[in-house]
Amino acid sequence: MKTVNFTQMKDGTKEEYLLLDKHEKNYIDGTADRILKFMEGLQSTLEGYKITRLEHSLQSATRALNDKADEEMIVAALLHDIGDELAPLNHSEYAAAVLKPYVTKKTHWIIEKHGEFQMYYYAHHLGRNRNLRDKYKGHEYYADTVNFCEKWDQASFDPNYKSLSLNDFKPMVKRIFARKPYSLLERSI
Repeated sequence: MKTVNFTQMKDGTKEEYLLLDKHEKNYIDGTADRILKFMEGLQSTLEGYKITRLEHSLQSATRALNDKADEEMIVAALLHDIGDELAPLNHSEYAAAVLKPYVTKKTHWIIEKHGEFQMYYYAHHLGRNRNLRDKYKGHEYYADTVNFCEKWDQASFDPNYKSLSLNDFKPMVKRIFARKPYSLLERSI
């Protein structure tokens, strides 16, 4: 059997689902490669910025590396804006969802909330609330998210900054996505 016979999931057999499970496991194993290929394609930017989306990501990750962040956070800094292409209005949640099975609760929260925290730097110029992040004051990862935005994200739009290349980060991305996914039961976020 190379494909399943069913046309409705409810009609599938154990043998068919075992086949699909095998294929799904192989597909999951290729996640890092697909992400890296996607990152290579981020050669454009929104009008007005001086650098590409890829360069912003590389600068963020390079800054995290230079600050001696752990590998998980360096990869998260690299991937924090991958949602910009397909989910510009909720890019943070998109990126956090991609990372969620492979990172700690802390890293997931930082990436998920960074978009709201980042508004501190510009929202007031657009007549919006720059202090939206204040609703999270007292949260255990509040200060970490402020630091993520201040030190790595908002500072990474410099055309003269010497960032590392995507190839430099590939081994880290592959290691993070080769982790055994955290159990959703253990992660109660």
